[in-house]
Amino acid sequence: MALAQWPYLILALLSGLAVSGFPRNPSLLLGKRSLPEGVRTFTRDGAGQSWLPNSGRSGQQGKAVDGIEVYSTKVNCKVTSRFAHNVVTTRAVNHANTAKEVSFDVELPKTAFITNFTLTIDGVSYPGKVKEKEVAKKQYEKAVSQGKTAGLVKASGRKLEKFTVSVNVAAGSKVTFELNYEELLKRHKGKYEMYLKVQPKQLVKHFEITVDIFEPQGISTLDAEASFITNDLLGSTLTKSFSGKKGHVSFKPSLDQQRSCPTCTDSLLKGDFIITYDVNRESPANVQIVNGYFVHFFAPQGLPVVPKSVVFVIDVSGSMQGRKMEQTKDALLKILEDVKQDDYLNFILFSGDVTTWKDSLVPVTPENIQEARNFVMDIQDRGLTNINDALLRGISMLNKAREEHAVPERSTSIIIMLTDGDANVGESRPEKIQENVRNAIGGKFPLYNLGFGNNLNYNFLENMALENHGLARRIYEDSDANLQLQGFYEEVANPLLTGVEVEYPQNAILDLTQNSYQHFYDGSEIVVAGRLADEDMNSFKAAVKGHGAINDMTFTKEVDMKEMEKALQERDYIFGDYIERLWAYLTIEQLLDKRKNAQGEEKENLTAQALELSLKYHFVTPLTSMVVTKPEDNENHTAVANKPGEGPLDAEGELQPAAEIPSMAYLTSYQAPQTPYYYVDGDPHFIIQIPEKDDAICFNIDEDPGTVLRLIQDPVTGLTVNGQIIGEKTGSSDSQTRRTYFGKLGIASAQMDFRIEVTPENITLWNGDSLSTFSWLDTVMVTQDGLSVMINRKKNMVVSFGDGVTFVVVLHQVWKKEPAHHDFLGFYVVNSRGMSAQTHGLLGQFFHPFDFQVSDVHPGSDPTKPDATMVVKNHQLTVTRGSQKDYRKDISVGRNVACWFVHNNGQGLIDGIHRDYIVPNLF
Repeated sequence: MALAQWPYLILALLSGLAVSGFPRNPSLLLGKRSLPEGVRTFTRDGAGQSWLPNSGRSGQQGKAVDGIEVYSTKVNCKVTSRFAHNVVTTRAVNHANTAKEVSFDVELPKTAFITNFTLTIDGVSYPGKVKEKEVAKKQYEKAVSQGKTAGLVKASGRKLEKFTVSVNVAAGSKVTFELNYEELLKRHKGKYEMYLKVQPKQLVKHFEITVDIFEPQGISTLDAEASFITNDLLGSTLTKSFSGKKGHVSFKPSLDQQRSCPTCTDSLLKGDFIITYDVNRESPANVQIVNGYFVHFFAPQGLPVVPKSVVFVIDVSGSMQGRKMEQTKDALLKILEDVKQDDYLNFILFSGDVTTWKDSLVPVTPENIQEARNFVMDIQDRGLTNINDALLRGISMLNKAREEHAVPERSTSIIIMLTDGDANVGESRPEKIQENVRNAIGGKFPLYNLGFGNNLNYNFLENMALENHGLARRIYEDSDANLQLQGFYEEVANPLLTGVEVEYPQNAILDLTQNSYQHFYDGSEIVVAGRLADEDMNSFKAAVKGHGAINDMTFTKEVDMKEMEKALQERDYIFGDYIERLWAYLTIEQLLDKRKNAQGEEKENLTAQALELSLKYHFVTPLTSMVVTKPEDNENHTAVANKPGEGPLDAEGELQPAAEIPSMAYLTSYQAPQTPYYYVDGDPHFIIQIPEKDDAICFNIDEDPGTVLRLIQDPVTGLTVNGQIIGEKTGSSDSQTRRTYFGKLGIASAQMDFRIEVTPENITLWNGDSLSTFSWLDTVMVTQDGLSVMINRKKNMVVSFGDGVTFVVVLHQVWKKEPAHHDFLGFYVVNSRGMSAQTHGLLGQFFHPFDFQVSDVHPGSDPTKPDATMVVKNHQLTVTRGSQKDYRKDISVGRNVACWFVHNNGQGLIDGIHRDYIVPNLF
């Protein structure tokens, strides 16, 4: 999956010669994020011949520059379910006696699509129109041929694209620039982040940044900070708040608060404005449905990291000498400090030839890491650039380790290449290298390509990475290059799932975005969107399957459509049909990625689909342009805003332009079988079904809280189940009438070295020493050979060992303010065919056939419950007719099951006495 590219908006109002000297900031891409300056409004004289010094007014007015006063700058951001709709509005007035040219210059994230631009002069609006690129190009060329000052607007930087429109403003006139763009915020290291660079370079009467966030999952954290605001001003200029689903950030400094000193006319607004937030993750998945479109967010937490095998393929050609080589070595040394104990790694160096640190992958041990450090420190640059052979060597090493079982079965592979140039020895044709690499990897693991510096074919690196389920990053040749490299590695260092597949009900979905991913990395998020085939469905179900470090897992999410409608009523925070636009955005983005490696008819089809959506939803993409028609000396002039491609870097290192279905899971998993079933639930009530007699026997166990009882023990299969008793809340009743329950269950398989501890709060799974923890808010399936664990949100857990043993744990939740009772658990054995004849325990001893006879039924002390005489196991007992609840299918009401109740802790029915079944602990 594509890794995070974080949204930021740069806001700066500059004047004078500063427009020609855009400063570059070295720490943006992968390390510390600090951004280059952005939105610039500047002036020059009407003839456009010279830059003029600042002049203007202060006091309660902003500062005019050459007669032009920017009196209002506002940035309004609405984020609904990670989808951001941003509006940048700047208003200016020309106080001069002659016409002046004003330019509106915005830098926005490359991952954003411009959706609208409107220029308003003296109340007359000139909206931009999105057209197919070729149509816009012809309109632009026509304007140029007529001698009009049309401007082709496209430029890009590290992570930014620049939108610029200039217009002549008559004396005394006002102009308003409004730019809209939209973007899906991608989760990065556990947070969604928005960066705004604030740098007006002058006082602005109305300066405001407003961010409204609506997240149906609920907001868990929200922070905003401005590096340029002193502590004494912080409280009065910056507000941030969140409650439930809504978050709000506002930055609104007055003129006096903008001043760098009490009597100064220059602004202190200079620096980063950063907003970060995350959402509640009680469940790993969240599904939202509006107007026939859905979006599915998936980000599980608390899973163990999947071990990985990493091969670093490093360019050591002559062009890497000096600073680039030193920064690369610094980054690799830092990465070696962060590799995990269960990982495997190797280094491959390439120049004209290929050398390796080791002949095969080596495990991460202190000794190997020290040796690797020595190897890295000794790397020297030399020779030419043989990309083909180096990559094939690394791929072969990963494939061989997997084939020979030299690495753990439940591990994954990653190859990371860093190069600063084009292939120039061996196989040097990009298309042939791509073919060789694609065939060698065979879709088994991802390739990540890092392009260092200016002199390389970045499109080749990107295309090769994309067709092998990876991505490419450009490493900028700046002082923070080592941080860029480290930052990238941190993004892929912690895979939690591999082979992720997102599934929906058959024939229920149309126009689905990407729903399979090789890896899910910790701190990131998978987003899938689509259209419902039937908008009138009552419920919807989504499932995510993946291979974890210990087990295979299935996470299921069910949505009740009526509840969904209620949850999305807060329309003041929601903009438009946001899910439909999110779907369109994601679809276009993925079509464009696929298009990069497509050929012939396939490419034409992908292009047509992406173009159709771009035009329908008014997105400026690489296939469309925005045509801005504006007044200029009483004539219409045209400017064209394009979506830049990823071109080469210029001499300054800057990028040059380039042309809910009802869930049956918990029912079908344990439909009442023909074989007997046995369970314990409630206070705790044990019930034994005897199908031959179409009857059942039941008994209670009365013991102190904290006591652990053995329910099942099978010395042949190695299966044991124990339960710990809890009591009522302190002081809720006297000891004569106290009620007790099972508050903790332990299920273990000695043969599989597998244990499950279940409480009303959590389910913890141990596979050997490795553990995974889930809450009852999850819907997840965990599978491995001979084992299946299915957690059904707030209902039950189904555990199956092979085909012959199935247990169900039922969750009972009481009202939170209930004065007496705690949440508790019920335990059901619905399939015991796989248990041996030696199985014992309070429940297990009844897995074997036994007989009983009931006679002399007569009225008892309770008229509604007759007594009788029972002969069982050579004992004659007085029993009482009653009933107990079976909660397998209905956890709220249950089903009454008639049974004969054996008194005195089951004495005479169970082997020995009940205290024989007390054990010291759960396992």
